[in-house]
Amino acid sequence: MVNIYNYLKIVYQNLKQENSKNTSFVAVVFVLLCIPLTYSLNSISLGLLFIMTLFSFKKSNFKLNKTLLLPIILYLLMAISLIWTRDFSGSFKALSKELPLLILPLCFFIFPSFSKEQKQKAIQYYSYGIAVFTLFCLTKAIVRYVLSSNVNVFFYHELVTEDVNAIHVSVYVCLAIFYFIIYSSKTILDKIIIILLTLFLILLSSKNISIVFFGLVIFYYLRYNKTTVKEKTVKLSLLFIIVIAIAFTGKIKDRFLIEYQSNAKENSINKEISTQTGIVYNVSAKLAWTQDNFNPNDFFAGTAFRVYQIRIFKEMLQEDPIFFTGYGLNATDFKIAEKRIEHNLYKGYENKNFHNEYIQIFAEIGFFGLILLITMVLLNFKNAIKKQDFMHISFAVLMISLFLTESFLSRQRGIVFFTIFYCLFNADNLIVTSRKE
Repeated sequence: MVNIYNYLKIVYQNLKQENSKNTSFVAVVFVLLCIPLTYSLNSISLGLLFIMTLFSFKKSNFKLNKTLLLPIILYLLMAISLIWTRDFSGSFKALSKELPLLILPLCFFIFPSFSKEQKQKAIQYYSYGIAVFTLFCLTKAIVRYVLSSNVNVFFYHELVTEDVNAIHVSVYVCLAIFYFIIYSSKTILDKIIIILLTLFLILLSSKNISIVFFGLVIFYYLRYNKTTVKEKTVKLSLLFIIVIAIAFTGKIKDRFLIEYQSNAKENSINKEISTQTGIVYNVSAKLAWTQDNFNPNDFFAGTAFRVYQIRIFKEMLQEDPIFFTGYGLNATDFKIAEKRIEHNLYKGYENKNFHNEYIQIFAEIGFFGLILLITMVLLNFKNAIKKQDFMHISFAVLMISLFLTESFLSRQRGIVFFTIFYCLFNADNLIVTSRKE
């Protein structure tokens, strides 16, 4: 108990010291720590950051940044879509959810710039926060397993709830793991945290994020890790063994297997979902793109579902004049529901968004919104490569790949995560400096 008290005292003193250098440091850390938590805490943390930034405003600190202007322009375009939206109430309501795209860049314009060391410390607090969140989720899963004997509580959405979303949490965890791999002193505690977070990532069972994560780890050890060839060989061999073990065990194996079964043979039976009273058939990616009508007992695995969503967006472009305007922010649900009825899918599919951020933005606010989003992720990646900052590189690659499979900016946590790290990593690319400078 005494050790915990002393540790917390040190943390408090460090936070106080950093905040004396930059009055927004603690507020930024608070926003980072609240990312996986409730929407109310997310909103409170953003509000506190904005208020503290305004109170600490100094004209000499104000600066503009071309990279950080882009999310602001994207938000303004979302707001302008109120003029033509097909669902005014839905669009108006969604504007409050998208506010981090406006608020966070403005805050980074106003408060003093973070030094390289302060950025690293902010990410350090975030990473330890994710480790605590991981421990909480695993403890809760163990309790639920003891009460229910249901092993599924350790995997995918069951582990973190569907609202928090396993795929989104996988991204939060990946960034935290890279902090401990790159910057930590590799104490026993650090090594335990790396193992804990990696186990948690595996249990979250995200195919896309797992592939990207292990690819980034291999790239890091080959390109950036300054160790001997022997040490690199040992670490990469251990990583290879872990990947093979994952491939043949757990939910990730099951999720890859369903992808294989769906595409190896058309209309294969989904044995996991089928019951004695009803057979469920898997839909291949090919049929998802070409078949006109389906049956309510057809199941779309991850790839097939995303192919189907791209296909119906293509049909929307052909049917409606939305290329430059889109349907309006958060105003595509009615059209997705119409397509579900037209193609005779199971009713639950009409509640799904496009699961592709590039298409989601295109469908909602049109071609110029898509161009803005692509410019943001490519400029973010370019800046990461230019600085040779692997934390920044990992964030950039994760976002580019995640946007291909998830509508990440349709959820408040996703918006906050993307925008604050986008600002944190890119805030030093100034186009207008302060008068003092």
